Parts: sequence; C-alpha cells; structure tokens
Amino acid sequence: MFAHDTRKENAVRFARLDREHLLSTASPHPVTLEGEAWRSAEHYFQAQLAGNVGHREKIIQSDTPEQAYKLGNLWYKRKRKDWKGLRRVLMTRALYTKVQMYPVVEAFLQSTGDELIVETSLYDHYWGIGRDQRGENMLGKVWMDIRKKLREDEATA
Repeated sequence: MFAHDTRKENAVRFARLDREHLLSTASPHPVTLEGEAWRSAEHYFQAQLAGNVGHREKIIQSDTPEQAYKLGNLWYKRKRKDWKGLRRVLMTRALYTKVQMYPVVEAFLQSTGDELIVETSLYDHYWGIGRDQRGENMLGKVWMDIRKKLREDEATA
C-alpha cells in the first residue's frame, strides 16, 4: 500500500487551467515573450509546441487558455519532434516571464515560503500529481525552481 504523504496534503495546491489562481497557466496575465504578446502563458506554451504554422496560428488566435490547451493537445495533430525535451524549458520561460511582468504573481510565489507547490491534475502525470499522487508534478517543480531563482537573485542583489 502507499504511505500517506502529509507534505502533499498540506502543499500549495492549484490547477493548471484555474483562471482564478495566480500560479495557473490560464490566469489573466498576458505575457510578452520572444517579441510577441501572448494572451496567457498557456497560449505561449501550446503555440511553441505546435508542429506546423497553421495549427500554431489557431492556438494563438484561440479566445481562451482552455481552448489553446485543447488545440495543443489534439491527438491527431503532430507536435514538434523535440517537444518532450523542450516542454519544461518552454513552460519555465513562460512562467518566469509572468513573474517578472506581474509583481502580484511574484509576491504570491514568494509568500509560499518553502512549501511544496502541487499541480492537482488527476490525469496529467507529467505536469501534475495524478490521481494516485505519484505523478511528476513538473508544473509545481517549475514554480519551486522559479521561487528558488528569485531568492538567489535577491540574495546577490
């Protein structure tokens, strides 16, 4: 049987597409990255992984982050061949830019102290913790890495 993990139970929890949460990729915080304005971090992320220009444009033009997510995850649309190696880098770039542009996001992230940050997706075992809580929680790890970098930058300033 699995041991009960109280650290995950008491963690800062959020859902990737929860528009109300500051750590969400779908929050209403447009980002400017690589010379373009993006409606959300999710729009940027999904567009970068698109396998062709036409599909990328559909993602960019999507009205909501949820729509961008759905378009980016269509099983019959091919992603870039190197997407598995790039996904964490691209997500980190999008979220770090969001923190740099919005002091309220940075303040919230800093207020989490040393707490574990967990993306609560039941079905995404890469970005979230998954139903059985054994997922990689990569989105939470990205946020914790950004928090660590902010602290290091603050200490050297």
